[in-house]
Amino acid sequence: MSRYARILEWIFLSKYRDGATQIDFERTEIETAADSLDMYRPKNLGDVVYSYRYRSTKPAAITERTPPGHEWIIRGIGKGRYRFALVDILPLEPTQSLLTTEVPDATPGLVAMYAMSDEQALLTKVRYNRLIDIFTGIVCYSLQNHLRSTVPWIGQVETDEVYVGVDRTGCQYVIPVQAKGGKDSLHRVQIEQDYLLCTIKFPQLACLPVAAQFMQDEVIALFSFEVSNGHIEIADEEHYKLAAPEDFSKDD
Repeated sequence: MSRYARILEWIFLSKYRDGATQIDFERTEIETAADSLDMYRPKNLGDVVYSYRYRSTKPAAITERTPPGHEWIIRGIGKGRYRFALVDILPLEPTQSLLTTEVPDATPGLVAMYAMSDEQALLTKVRYNRLIDIFTGIVCYSLQNHLRSTVPWIGQVETDEVYVGVDRTGCQYVIPVQAKGGKDSLHRVQIEQDYLLCTIKFPQLACLPVAAQFMQDEVIALFSFEVSNGHIEIADEEHYKLAAPEDFSKDD
């Protein structure tokens, strides 16, 4: 195992008891774990947690203590404080069999020339092609990229992009967007944090979290989420593919 994995595993096992559903720890315990394992202390303590906070795969000793249908996640619970929490699995992999809707590509040519396959390129394509509007049925406007703020009981949180919008009834929304390109995967902790950040920063607006994921052949998967009984759940999933306008026939 990597040094980070061994440290995280040591912290977990030092506190785990049969039947536990949450385990709290502090950032300073990373140094204690490194000393106990006779390792060099990591220079960036937060990076140890960050490396596994947004990954589904945890060290073996943790996954072996996970009941079927559940997973251990790591939540922030304050400055320098974290919590292993046992939750129901929320699959965020795009559904491969879902119908793909083709949309005329409105990305400016110069932008398309230099667009990569990373998160920023994905956000750019979503923004220029009004995919959030199409997906949600809400007229949306990009408000800010990389909105960073502090949530009192979590710590610092950053959202990839924030939209505001209004629907046909006049209801106003704040829509935090989490984007993943390449081989990166979406994670429920990020969706939870986006929701909490926006409900605190924009309490007068209805919050509708959205996530975007690049798939094969540049297909873009979009998810929307709702909070039910205090838990994040998938409300909708759609797939879109951008195509040159001249490629559309009259039948299309």
